[in-house]
Amino acid sequence: MKDMFGMMKQVQAMQQKMADMQAELEALEVEGASGGGMVRVTATAKGQMKSIAIDDSLMKADEKDILEDLIIAAVNDARGKGEALMQERMQKLTAGLPIPPGLKLF
Repeated sequence: MKDMFGMMKQVQAMQQKMADMQAELEALEVEGASGGGMVRVTATAKGQMKSIAIDDSLMKADEKDILEDLIIAAVNDARGKGEALMQERMQKLTAGLPIPPGLKLF
């Protein structure tokens, strides 16, 4: 029974650490880029877009389709970086805990 109480304390501590990490990820920002940096997007690690910067040379009416594609690529780049950051933080948080392989906590 003593092990059960110890495990419950570990679970509670992990829940608090996860809540803290969620708050931290809301504040951490990542930058995605495309077109050699001509389109840059800043987003939180959780994927909320904060800003976008577009090089003036892309502001041509006949290149609208290219610009739209570059924006999508930059947003996806930022999202991928945010997901990688979340995964890295989660691995640090759960290090040493007996979590079954394949269990996703996010």
